[in-house]
Amino acid sequence: MTYTEKKFDIGNLTGISAKTIEEHLKLYSGYVKNTNAILEAIATLDAEKNAIGISEAQRRFGFEFGGMRNHEYYFEQFEGSAKPLSADSDLGKAIATEWGSFDAWMARFKTLAMTRGVGWAILYKDETNGRLLNTWVEEQHLGHLTGLKVILALDMWEHSYMLDYVPSEKKKYVEAFFANLNGEVVEKRF
Repeated sequence: MTYTEKKFDIGNLTGISAKTIEEHLKLYSGYVKNTNAILEAIATLDAEKNAIGISEAQRRFGFEFGGMRNHEYYFEQFEGSAKPLSADSDLGKAIATEWGSFDAWMARFKTLAMTRGVGWAILYKDETNGRLLNTWVEEQHLGHLTGLKVILALDMWEHSYMLDYVPSEKKKYVEAFFANLNGEVVEKRF
């Protein structure tokens, strides 16, 4: 069984160009193709003769698979019209419980998104105790919190904003991300 590239219904966004989305979707397509190619390659390797090759392919698999899934979370959040996250929703109330207020969480999350380097700002839910956790995921896979549910995923690799903003303006991209976010998609994940 192979993974299939998902198609997303993303309309015109404010502050994020159609060209950026078009190029970003091509990158996502590559993650899907590479995930499948690596799985096929691993299946052909003899474990006794290719231990190093298998190890390297498995390491690379985590990167490609993470890139595939992270982008699926990301692009889903732009489907439908922009609807702000609601402080009055169940998610908004849980956020306020965890961080003292919805605005305090938003400030923290945006600060997390400004982390230097490439990666993702992700809001997770720990289903075992209901806690919400913000985390920086390096690249596509380093730092993911095992077993936790992704609630919100913000891609902070330069490819997400470089056609629209220079690196010193990535804060504008973060604002554009939230301006275009369909909060209902995020709240359903919660």
